[in-house]
Amino acid sequence: MATEQQNNKGGRKGNVKIAVNPEFEHLQPQVVDMEVKILGALMCDQDAFSMVSDRLTAEMFYDPRNRKIFEAIFALNMNQRPVDLSTVSEQLRRQGDYDEIGGLDYMLEIDNAVATAANVVYHVQVLNEKFLARQLISYSSTIQTKAFDATNDVNEVMQEAEANLFALSQKNKKSDFVQVAPVVKQAMDQLSKAYANKGGLTGLPTGYAKLDDMTAGWQASDLVIIAARPAMGKTAFALSIARNLAVDNKIPVGFFSLEMSNVQLVNRLISNVCEIDSKKILNGQLDNMEWAQLDNNLGRLADAPIYVDDTPGMSIFELRTKARRMVREKGVKMIMVDYLQLMNANGAKFNSRQEEVSTISRSLKGLAKELNIPVIALSQLNRDVEKRDNIKGGEKTIDSHVPQMSDLRESGAIEQDADMIMFIHRPEYYRMFQDSHGRDTRGKALIIIAKHRKGATGEVELEFKGQYTRFQDPQSQPDSPRNTFEGLVVDSKANSMRSGDPADEDDPFNNVPIEDLM
Repeated sequence: MATEQQNNKGGRKGNVKIAVNPEFEHLQPQVVDMEVKILGALMCDQDAFSMVSDRLTAEMFYDPRNRKIFEAIFALNMNQRPVDLSTVSEQLRRQGDYDEIGGLDYMLEIDNAVATAANVVYHVQVLNEKFLARQLISYSSTIQTKAFDATNDVNEVMQEAEANLFALSQKNKKSDFVQVAPVVKQAMDQLSKAYANKGGLTGLPTGYAKLDDMTAGWQASDLVIIAARPAMGKTAFALSIARNLAVDNKIPVGFFSLEMSNVQLVNRLISNVCEIDSKKILNGQLDNMEWAQLDNNLGRLADAPIYVDDTPGMSIFELRTKARRMVREKGVKMIMVDYLQLMNANGAKFNSRQEEVSTISRSLKGLAKELNIPVIALSQLNRDVEKRDNIKGGEKTIDSHVPQMSDLRESGAIEQDADMIMFIHRPEYYRMFQDSHGRDTRGKALIIIAKHRKGATGEVELEFKGQYTRFQDPQSQPDSPRNTFEGLVVDSKANSMRSGDPADEDDPFNNVPIEDLM
């Protein structure tokens, strides 16, 4: 419990006593005199509450008496009742707090503290700063105590510190309304830039012609989710995007790999950039021509501004810290995360994994907005995709195993937070090798834009070079990006679900557990 003491150096003003927390050796940051003026303003001006209600809470008051009085004022405003000396006193009596706060003497002192609410907004701003300072002191004291305790895991203590600071910064991050004129100017500036760019790109290039046409590129502040079942090529697609940006266009990219080591990831990039079979990259059995390809192209990859972090089990708070450094120190223009479900939110307590994934998803969206860059996060899909068999005439139809929003694993919040959701679908994975027009579907992938907050949804066909872990534009573009694989039929020799993909069977990097394919 807090005690009261007189501050002989000016900490006491009139009959106002300053509450002192005995946990600390000296007074915490506080402005009790401003607390009294704020309460007086709220009691003398009916409009004062609406001016500060979005930035003022009871916990911000240092003196517990002032906290109880504000709770009474808040209750009256919520019930749309008048606020003055008499009504606040009566509300305090109903709460059982009237005598505890000092009764009529203290209420009169507050009522006489100010005659106008002219400075109430500034006073609340100062009060908020002192409240934040007290919270920081409290957090640091708790962390210090735990750090001295040898039985605590240092990494867990650090994660808890990050979680508390992140929660504090998010809680106090507010933006005010603005008049539309400067926003219109900003929108017109973007429109002018888009007009000057004859290619129609307003964001970072995807590297794929029809995907650029549908999305206008990767947009700043967007959270993009790329989701698929295991072995569909999520990481290969992400690395192809990174290669298009960093190798071909020299645009810095940050890649957080929670599943693979740096060396595994770079091996895939070498295969992608140099167009050398990934199996040969692993066993080193390159012929003379392939060694020449490696020599000619490896420098392009080595010079590419790709920054990789392979910290396993990374928390969202650690990722945010590293991402900020990448942007500040390396000028990174895009962050990629492989993959979302492998992250955690250490330091915070959750009732379920779904709640934790929701926090991670929301934090990634917040990171994209804060850094004003696109954030691409890979995500797993649940097993419902594998069970979705639609049969017509004894054969599977095109919509068999096609991913849907509801297939996103562990959290519906991913669907809500994402600005764009893309699925990867390769029919050959399910032994669909030919469509009704006789077109070969092997080595073909459908990129399905299922959600797009700023534009159209639809499908884009790409080629998948499994041996190079690479996606690329098809040699001959289909006439329409929609319904690309309409009329798929199931190979008559393989009417059961596959256990392996011909394009992936020889891929040494395909280390997905077999149970995830069942």
